[in-house]
Amino acid sequence: MTDKQVWLITGAGRGLGIDIARAALAAGHAVVGTARNAASVTGALGEHDDLLAVPLDVTDPVAAEAAVAAAVERFGHLDVVVNNAGSFYAGFFEELAPEDFRAQIESTLFGPVNVTRAVLPQLRTQRSGLVVTISSTAGIASTGDFLTAYAASKFGVEGFMEGLASEVAPFGIKTMLVEPGFFRTELLSARSTSYAEASIDDYADRTRATVAGWQSMDGKQGGDPAKLADALVHLVALDEPPLRFAAGADAVALFETKARALLAQADAHRELSSSLGHDDA
Repeated sequence: MTDKQVWLITGAGRGLGIDIARAALAAGHAVVGTARNAASVTGALGEHDDLLAVPLDVTDPVAAEAAVAAAVERFGHLDVVVNNAGSFYAGFFEELAPEDFRAQIESTLFGPVNVTRAVLPQLRTQRSGLVVTISSTAGIASTGDFLTAYAASKFGVEGFMEGLASEVAPFGIKTMLVEPGFFRTELLSARSTSYAEASIDDYADRTRATVAGWQSMDGKQGGDPAKLADALVHLVALDEPPLRFAAGADAVALFETKARALLAQADAHRELSSSLGHDDA
């Protein structure tokens, strides 16, 4: 990659996307910032010679192709794609409406799938590029209530990007998963979080407590999104960006806890697990 890169960032009109776009611009890069309402990008970041705001609903594959085409038309190429746009459908599985569960998957799994599918032909032609996908610690371990739909989408993103890495590596294309812990973004705000309607008495007390807990965290999360954005600019500049980046001390701790749990589970029934092959194998 050249010193000046072209970044395409989804969800760049609010939250972490603004911070990533701002950090990329400050580092001297060009940014194609996308949002459902493109005006929100320039509203947040101002007018800039190296900024192109493009409308994009990441659940629309045709719109994703149009955004990539607009980026290449303006800047001639693409270097870094950041799948950042997302949402949070929170609730106990039995109380989440099927259409809301599906909407979660469409937004935070098929959104990155659509954008990555649209951008790969350009990156493959260039024989270079980096696809960064903002996942979550919920894609490593689903701990606590209300996470079934969100964790399902993020676990899917983890598998998608991990599987993609070896497919595109021969073309000079790299991938990086980012698993933030709790950062002071807008994810828990009313604009980004939708709560399932309480409908089952057996869950009622836990529903009230969990909603209150999530709402009380909004705006008080320990992670600084501006620091995360700066860290991403640093990682992207490395000759070998990491395949995964645990973002935040809480993310590092969760990675370690999950790794220990997997090792313990592998060992718990080792003899039985290892005895399942054909006798003549």
